[in-house]
Amino acid sequence: MNTYDIFRNLTRGIKFNHKKFKNDFTKSGGGHKNDDKPKSETNHTPGPNTTIQDSTATQEAPPSIKSENEDGDGGGGGVTVLAGVELGGGAADGRKKKKKSKKDSHQLQLEQQQEQVNHMRNKLGISVWGSDIPPPVDNFDKVVECGVSLVMVNNLRNQGYQEPTPVQAQAWPLLLQGRDLLAAAPTGSGKTAGFVVPMLHQLRGPQRRGFRALILTPTRELARQIHRECGRLAEGLGIRATVITNVNKARAKYGPQSAKKIDVLVTTPNRLVYLLRESDDGPPLSLNNVEMLVVDESDRLFEEGGGKGGGFRDQLAEIYRACTHPAVIRAFFSATHSHQVQQWCATNLNNPAMINVGVRNTACKDVHQTLTFCGDEEGKLISLREIFRKGYEPPVLVFVQTKERAKHLFRELVFDNLMVDAIHADRTQTQRDNVVRAFRERKIWVLVCTELMSRGIDFKGVNLVINYDFPPSTVSYIHRVGRTGRAGRQGQAITFWTMLDKPYLRSIAQVIQMSGQEVPQWMLDLKKPNKSEKKMLATKQPDRGHLSQAVLHEQLEKKKKRQMKARRNKGKKRMPETEKTPKVAAETTTTPRKKRKKDSQE
Repeated sequence: MNTYDIFRNLTRGIKFNHKKFKNDFTKSGGGHKNDDKPKSETNHTPGPNTTIQDSTATQEAPPSIKSENEDGDGGGGGVTVLAGVELGGGAADGRKKKKKSKKDSHQLQLEQQQEQVNHMRNKLGISVWGSDIPPPVDNFDKVVECGVSLVMVNNLRNQGYQEPTPVQAQAWPLLLQGRDLLAAAPTGSGKTAGFVVPMLHQLRGPQRRGFRALILTPTRELARQIHRECGRLAEGLGIRATVITNVNKARAKYGPQSAKKIDVLVTTPNRLVYLLRESDDGPPLSLNNVEMLVVDESDRLFEEGGGKGGGFRDQLAEIYRACTHPAVIRAFFSATHSHQVQQWCATNLNNPAMINVGVRNTACKDVHQTLTFCGDEEGKLISLREIFRKGYEPPVLVFVQTKERAKHLFRELVFDNLMVDAIHADRTQTQRDNVVRAFRERKIWVLVCTELMSRGIDFKGVNLVINYDFPPSTVSYIHRVGRTGRAGRQGQAITFWTMLDKPYLRSIAQVIQMSGQEVPQWMLDLKKPNKSEKKMLATKQPDRGHLSQAVLHEQLEKKKKRQMKARRNKGKKRMPETEKTPKVAAETTTTPRKKRKKDSQE
């Protein structure tokens, strides 16, 4: 084996850099700059006609044979045999990679920061959609850095908040930046403080130029609760909030002059729409200065409806158009959100951000949920009394389907040695306020209610929720169950069901399963209703009949009394007024019998 064979074996499979080899060869004095490339330069291995100078091989080759790792370049471990000739990756590639890493160091730093933010959101169970979402704030020090006053932070601590809740951690930085927001979070997660704190910060003290913030709620009870929360968080800031209680006096009370003394208005949509319209009582209410519009329980307010005042959606549209401030911030909060609400917000809001805490449209994980089969209406009443007989820890909420059933169940339980009362739409506002106050003060242990109390009402320490009548939808179930297990407390929810409730059973069982609890597999395997059946189930509730035989007998007795009264009224045939003759006139026109005989004898 001669020198040529040894060199050929050593250089087999190497990569040849034509440009660099030509430059190096030219500098060393070999070759010609203006001459064309010889054929040997285009081949990766020397051919049989290639001429190799011995001086180059003996003098210059040894210093160039070394590993890239020895140079400290951190390359891929390639070996350089000759200048421009590499084995297994060259130093040039290693140098390029190093320059690229230096160029992207800032980008890598941003990616690391984003990974930390994503880790924090995953830890808090937060999902976000939208552009330029700021990172969440996990302590009150960062809230102060965002510009929130220490007075308000101290008010938060006085209300029992040790650190921001997940919905507050992400909603606060968004609203403080002036972004429109759609937020969904479980019941009892601190949504009220999630929008009240940025709202008070946006107002920056009293300015006495009319309503500058507006909060809409579906019920009057929830409006009063939010009003109390605003007063507690605004303590020491000089900001005044009010709630509309009497629409007959509200127009004069909140006229153009008196309204300038109030900064925050909390109300239901129908009352506000009445005040926005022109009437003889006074000028309409003005919302031109509203800088922030908050819609609580927004999924309920987006429901359509008829009636004299229209549905919530029509009322909300009229209020939305009345807020004409150019920089108004709009925020929508609820425990459940439908695709319809998201689509509307994406179309009508300005660069909205959407956040969701936990699994969407699921019940709170702190609530132990059970489904109890009762057979029929009599079985439900027996099961309810059995729960009370075994012992319970008040306060307790019992949900029924209609106000008539609430009245009947109240009459059944009032003689069972229970401190019970009922609240429904037939009771006056004063009666409802008194019942809610007594329930908060633990003077009432068991409160029978309808869907009226399922939205947003925060009763501290409700230990048990009983769905006496099966909820008609998953949204209704989530809001009912959400009255317990609030603010990290443990709660219990028991749902009675009969064969009439079987079409609704599968969807409720899925909600319970998604909240991390076990349900029988056969419930999850039930037939899924189609679109028409879903629409029918959402609008039409089953006819459950009577609560018990006693109620049935009572209803039958009332029906018999009404029928008997109708028969008596029908049997009385009264003479028309024109045919009646006065008694005195009859005596003067008639002749006595004895006088007639005497006249005949004469």
